[in-house]
Amino acid sequence: MPSLPWRDIDTVLLDMDGTLLDLHYDNHFWMEHLPQRYAELHGVSRAMAELEMAPLFEQNAGTLNWYCLDFWSAELKLPLRELKLETAHLISLRPDAETFLMAIKQAGKRVIMITNAHRDSLSLKMERVQLAPYFERMISSHDYGFAKENAQFWDALHADIAFEPGRSLFIDDTLPILRSARTFGVAHLLAVSQPDSRKGPKNTEEFAAVADYRALIAGL
Repeated sequence: MPSLPWRDIDTVLLDMDGTLLDLHYDNHFWMEHLPQRYAELHGVSRAMAELEMAPLFEQNAGTLNWYCLDFWSAELKLPLRELKLETAHLISLRPDAETFLMAIKQAGKRVIMITNAHRDSLSLKMERVQLAPYFERMISSHDYGFAKENAQFWDALHADIAFEPGRSLFIDDTLPILRSARTFGVAHLLAVSQPDSRKGPKNTEEFAAVADYRALIAGL
């Protein structure tokens, strides 16, 4: 676990899924629940459902479409919003995420959520975990028209909230997104060691990773 130079950090940018929330909900929905419901609603086998969905997943990974419920509803001819509600009981916070948010807000840091999640997904999750009061802003990449993987997202974010990259911390569980932030000039970057509680730790490659949010607030 890295120790952070909190005196050099004014703005904390935080991802949602896999960073503040357990990624198990999303992994289960996209990899298990959605293929099963596709099979049932289209009258095909589970194997055929996965075969039909796989090319769409491959073509759209890392793009804004990947995160867009409107896109997937149209492509799969399924009511994605309603289907997401069917597994909403799995939405949960990562351990000590709220303790971390409370501590950095009380320390006077500027706290902003930046997520690739569609606004409907964001609303569903905030109804369940109610983290909104901790944030100055909760920004969806759909607001700008670019996913966080895209350099244009960071240009739009900077124009919108006027943060200083050299005095900002960004935590995300997706390595290509962290690399995009690094290219933009965000000085303090952390990955997440275990985004999905049902899976083991992941290799975060060149990035230091947070495993314990309580340890991260030492020195605030």
